[in-house]
Amino acid sequence: MKNFYIYSQYLLLLILLSGITSCKDSGPKTKKVHYKTSVLTKVSALRAENVGSYPAMQISIPGKIYVYNDYLFINEVGQGIHVVDNKNPSYPRIINFIKIPGNMDLAVNSNFLYADSYVDLLTFDISDPLTIKLQKRNNDVFPGYYVDQAKETIVTYKDTVVTVSSENEGWMEDRAGSPFINFLGAAVTDSKSYGQGGSMARFTLMNDYLYTVDHSSLGVFNVSAPSNPTFVSNKQIGWGIETIFPYEDKLFIGSTRGMHIYNAKNPGSPEYISTYAHFTSCDPVIVVGKYAYVTLRTGNFCQQGVNQLDILNVEDILHPTLVKTFPMQNPHGLGISGNYLYLAEGEFGLKSFSITDPLKVGNIKVQQITGFHAFDIIPASKSLIVTGDNGIFQFNYSNPRVIKQISKLQIVPASN
Repeated sequence: MKNFYIYSQYLLLLILLSGITSCKDSGPKTKKVHYKTSVLTKVSALRAENVGSYPAMQISIPGKIYVYNDYLFINEVGQGIHVVDNKNPSYPRIINFIKIPGNMDLAVNSNFLYADSYVDLLTFDISDPLTIKLQKRNNDVFPGYYVDQAKETIVTYKDTVVTVSSENEGWMEDRAGSPFINFLGAAVTDSKSYGQGGSMARFTLMNDYLYTVDHSSLGVFNVSAPSNPTFVSNKQIGWGIETIFPYEDKLFIGSTRGMHIYNAKNPGSPEYISTYAHFTSCDPVIVVGKYAYVTLRTGNFCQQGVNQLDILNVEDILHPTLVKTFPMQNPHGLGISGNYLYLAEGEFGLKSFSITDPLKVGNIKVQQITGFHAFDIIPASKSLIVTGDNGIFQFNYSNPRVIKQISKLQIVPASN
């Protein structure tokens, strides 16, 4: 099982695409695909690299997004994090790049940013966004990458261009939306200043603890001293784990097979409560009040799935029940602000729904904006932020019934 887990991680990274251009052919249609091929690397070599602040660079393969104060952080898959001055969402400016090899996820706690770097957790001081410094490295807390623990080798990736048949490109289409890639990404119930992540988050903060999930486990870190996180535990919680969402004193964990609920009343040792099982589908989840909103979609590793929005009653936490299902086109991330739910529908753009009556939400579509790809969403205080294959979009949603685009950060695919 361990080897299967490791190799599945490598396969997921192999589908991280950074650009596709058409190729003319007299036979079957083909496309040039820019992706990653595996290379064995010593962990010591990665740790020797200089991480931290580098000059601003173009966004090529965006992954997770995270909002903290007036800044937007955008993961560049496997490379690091773009720092965006977002004081004015109509004119966002990329001001810095944090180089972090192997980075996929992030969270911010009181001016300290936590990010994965393959097997390690890195902590950065971001009090000065122009001069970001590495504060601490927790070694070997994400061990699933190792090929050979004794030799300390892991698989890293280099850019490659190949030509593939368009008939076979479907399995690669959702490169940022694979289970690697992370509504309110933090539950602020204490004195700490946490940021806000998207519904695809795999890192989240609650009550002085950082929680992380990979494909099969839940990691727990004590961050009561924000600059000095300490590793607490890593427990196996099942297969196909994709996302994590904190609500009150619970952790709601989305997987390809269902939604798992953990009790975090004792934050250092979360305990399993219950599971709601569903079809095999890619699955982020958010919770408001007594209802959980779960999107199921077909896609990368979810070909047996369905495209729908499930509404679950979680009032009885031991027995979450499905109360309503609404068909969707290809739902990805989602977020809630006030009485409105915002849904990323992949190539079908952005949809908004009234949730005044959660059992009628799918029948009360307020607006749909098309013409762009939508992957994940953060309903932030100043703007609605939407990521996709062709840009990072921000919308004025002060009037939720008339959402208007106000800016776009361009994605520039890596050159061949």
